[in-house]
Parts: sequence; C-alpha cells; structure tokens
Amino acid sequence: LLFPVSNLCGKCRPRDSDLLQPSLNFLYWSLHQTTPCSQQRAVAVLLSNVSLLELLQKVLEYTWLRSPPSEPAYLSSEDALLCSGWLLVASLLLYQHRYNTEVHQSLSLDLTAVLNAVIFRKKQPVLLLVSIMQFLRAVLRQNFCSSLLVIVGQNTAQGATPPQPSSLQDAALHPLATWQVFSLVVSLQNLMVHKDLLLSQAVVACLETLVEYLYVKNQDVALHVASQPWHRFLLFALLNRGQKSLLQPGVLRLVTLFLKYQSSNIISQKEISQILQEAAEANLAELPEATSRALHLFLCQV
Repeated sequence: LLFPVSNLCGKCRPRDSDLLQPSLNFLYWSLHQTTPCSQQRAVAVLLSNVSLLELLQKVLEYTWLRSPPSEPAYLSSEDALLCSGWLLVASLLLYQHRYNTEVHQSLSLDLTAVLNAVIFRKKQPVLLLVSIMQFLRAVLRQNFCSSLLVIVGQNTAQGATPPQPSSLQDAALHPLATWQVFSLVVSLQNLMVHKDLLLSQAVVACLETLVEYLYVKNQDVALHVASQPWHRFLLFALLNRGQKSLLQPGVLRLVTLFLKYQSSNIISQKEISQILQEAAEANLAELPEATSRALHLFLCQV
C-alpha cells in the first residue's frame, strides 16, 4: 500500500487537505507501527519517491504562507495537514539517519522560520506547535547534519543563503545563533506554564534535546542555559499546582535535566528528598505511563 498511497500524495497539490491529510497519516503510521525490517523498507520506499518529497517541501513551506487562525485552539483542516507533514518529515529524518537510507531528493528549510514559529508562535494551534517542536528535536539530535535536509538561513528572491556566524560562540553553535538559543529557551519556559499535558511534554523534550545539542557544541553555553535563574521560578510555579505536583511527568523531567547538568541553584537537596518521599508513598502500579518513565529517569540520574 505504501507505493500507491505515496504516489497518490505526489500527484496532489499542497492544499488538497481532505485527501492528503489521511494519506500522510497512513504513511506516518506505516513507519511507526511495523517491524524493524519492514520499517527499513518503508523508509526506502518513501525516500525514493521524489514527487512525495517535493510535495512535503511545499506543505512545510505553506506553514509560513498561511494566515494564522483567529482562535489559537482551533485546528483547521489545513493546520491538521501541516501537523501530519511536520511529523512525517521528522520521522523520515530519524529513520533515514538510523538506516543510512539513500535520499533521492533533499528538502530545503529556513531554520530561522522554524525557530520563529516556536519563539513567536502567533496563535499557532497547540498540535501544530508540538509537531514543529518534534521536527526541531529531530534536527537537533542529528546536529543539523542529514542528507535529507538542507538548512538555509533566509529565503530571498535570488535563492537561499546560508546563515553566517557573527562570533566565535555563534560559530561553535552553527547553524544556530546565540540569540536564537536564548530566545528559544525563554519561549520554551513560557510554554511550560500552560496546563496542556501534550504541550508541556513536547516542551520538556525539546528543552532536553536542545541542552544536549549545546553540551556537544559548547559546554559553557549548555551549562549557562541549564542554570538560568528563571528555571527556578518556573519550577516554583509548576510545583504550586496542587497535591502530588512533584510527580508530574513534566516536573520530574525538568528536575532530571537540572540534576544531569548539576544546576544546584535550581534544584536543592531538600526538593530531591521530597520527590523521593512522594514516590515512596505513591502506588507505583497506578501511576500513568508518562509519570513512571519520568520517575525512572529521575531515579537513574540520582
């Protein structure tokens, strides 16, 4: 089925959302809900379809061309299509790297536009924001090095020009600029305060991946980001949402991040003891799966 569905997608226009959105979802789940052997073959089929990759390029570009919805919570059919496109490309990036699959057509993407979608948001629906962050995690995990993706700075009438580093620190973080890193961190901190569970999990995962990327590129910047005093205020706000707040998956993963990078000014020994006490008193069998995974990572880090 991958052959006819992927060929059908390649013949569509990027705004044929009624047909494209379920088709892209089918391709996405074909990648995820299969055996490793079949998964490798599925990746090869999709990455050999030039028409499909050209269509995905146009779908992603439409993210910046469309008018933002009047209500940020409203997910139109066009937005749903964009979500499917971003998630599918993120998965293709991940699996292309895992299996070292040959790519017949690269995607070209404006990194500044991707970062601005998270930094400035402009009434983006939550699911679209989560999908873009999932893509951002995929490129960060690969250090922006993928034969499937060509990162550019800004699009001009003459074509795409690569970003130029303006300092030694920017050169170390290339293609990210230092100001982009700190703007992204502030935006992620602000998004963490929202009570949407899906959004908070995506934000923490993005922050984890960003700090890991920074640690490889420039340890000083990574440790500076992890020890930002604003994190302390963010943690305080999250811990005052009610009972058993220390066992929220987002809080646990944040605390684990601060422990990993030894941010003693953010998390204290007293709070670590409180988490251990709450975990000891909790019925572990009744904890949600996300909480169990986060608690496991926290205990391993301790």
